[in-house]
Amino acid sequence: MNRKTLVLPAVVGLLAPALAACGGASDKGEGSKAIVVGTTDHFVATKEAPAPFDPAHAYDVGAWNVLRQSLQTLMRVPRGGGEPVPEAAQQCGFTDTQNTSYRCTLRSGLKFSDGKPLDATDVKFSIDRVLKIQDKNGPVTLLANIDTVETKGENEVVFHLKNPDATFPYKLATPAASLVDNAVYAPDKVRAGFRVDGSGPYTVEVETKGQTVTRTVFTKNPHYKGDVKFQNDKVEIRSFDDSAAMEKALRGGKIDTVSRTLAPQQVNSMSASDDQSLKLTELPGLEIRYLGFNTADPVMKKKAVRQALASVIDRTKLTSEVYGATAEPLYSVVPTTITGHKNSFFNKYPAADPKKAADLLRGAGVRTPLKLTLHYTTDHYGSVTKKEFEVLQQQLNSSKLFDVTLKGASWSEFSPQQKAGKYAVYGMGWFPDFTDGDNYVAPFLDKDNFLNSPYANPEIRDALIPQSRREAERGSAVPAFERIQDIVADDVPILPLWQGKQYLVSRTDITGTEWAVNFAADLQLWELGRGVA
Repeated sequence: MNRKTLVLPAVVGLLAPALAACGGASDKGEGSKAIVVGTTDHFVATKEAPAPFDPAHAYDVGAWNVLRQSLQTLMRVPRGGGEPVPEAAQQCGFTDTQNTSYRCTLRSGLKFSDGKPLDATDVKFSIDRVLKIQDKNGPVTLLANIDTVETKGENEVVFHLKNPDATFPYKLATPAASLVDNAVYAPDKVRAGFRVDGSGPYTVEVETKGQTVTRTVFTKNPHYKGDVKFQNDKVEIRSFDDSAAMEKALRGGKIDTVSRTLAPQQVNSMSASDDQSLKLTELPGLEIRYLGFNTADPVMKKKAVRQALASVIDRTKLTSEVYGATAEPLYSVVPTTITGHKNSFFNKYPAADPKKAADLLRGAGVRTPLKLTLHYTTDHYGSVTKKEFEVLQQQLNSSKLFDVTLKGASWSEFSPQQKAGKYAVYGMGWFPDFTDGDNYVAPFLDKDNFLNSPYANPEIRDALIPQSRREAERGSAVPAFERIQDIVADDVPILPLWQGKQYLVSRTDITGTEWAVNFAADLQLWELGRGVA
């Protein structure tokens, strides 16, 4: 494609300051015309998950991309990445040297979208609510280190932490810490359905077909007070069944831009295209894909089995066959560009080695070929997930050590089954909540982890994670992160596969695409405008 924008990667772990803006300004004359964004994300209300957009329940990148536009947080990550800056807060900071007391002063005149004033009691209500509901599928673990929330007058809030945590400002910038109105959100249960009411940049209207969202319309909130600078007045997100239908709508001018999720073949085709009406923006990515293991399963509790899988899988072949240049092999739970990354899996399993795997299984008394079922979700990570698992199946079966069957399920079925421990081996993806090594370690390895994994390593949980969180200078946490990665490479409670890039394709009259998605795959819809780039 002649019109291609490459956003060069920054070293995310260095917490680089925000970059200067570039590109054309929005055409204010087009303010009433919504910019339409396509996605293959699907939002479904089910009996098991009745509240896809409640911040006490929502914990996936698609739902969070809705909440970030509509609910406000005390802090937010700036457009170019780096340390969080005040959003609903005027200022925030630790008040002690141990990083256990964090005080925020609110902006004056904050209001919810209906005009109701927002004060410190609403902040306390919102945080206490997530902790009280304790949704097993939600983001409560991000806030679990909070001991108490104290209000001081109408505009000050103090968070008292159980243990030191230098990453706490990042957690306050996630939708887990969204501010909600106690008049419309119950204090002890999630809000079923798709209504979202807050004080964020946009108000939200949702259209559905049955229990599935088809369109989400964001309109500039007249009562919003925060750090966001708007380049539009209205944005719409439309959900498509697949990436092919989404591309067709883009080429036909029915939508203005697409983000999630394009197939690798589409990215390659659009990159080589001479279509002057479209432009492709390549952005750094911190998405990772991995295999998870239920270490309480009779087969998978044997470390030798997990190590044998790590020995057989050829990441380079997997990424080249399925994802091409849109992904690269990953040899650690902490991805490249994050401070503390170490290629621990490469050091222990430098190449696919069936003989090593056979020796491991033989030494553990495991008869081969070992029957396994690989579970994956059919509709959450893009259209090529099935092909990815077919390649994994072929690699494992060709070793003659495994007899693998594949089983796919929709995300609404897959997620609760995985959390309930029904799958021995399963494929998952991870988009970071914030760009720090802690967020690639704690969600999988700490107590009450995101995966609900039974794996528990005392050194990681009781020493290394707490040690890393005490370091205000994040570079000082590197030794702890490196030790954690070495332990994971030996125990293999999860098996990292690849790290992906991000792509956004838009009509050429759409500006701000280089800022519309940040390193952590967070949509920043206010950055999109109409004009001449």
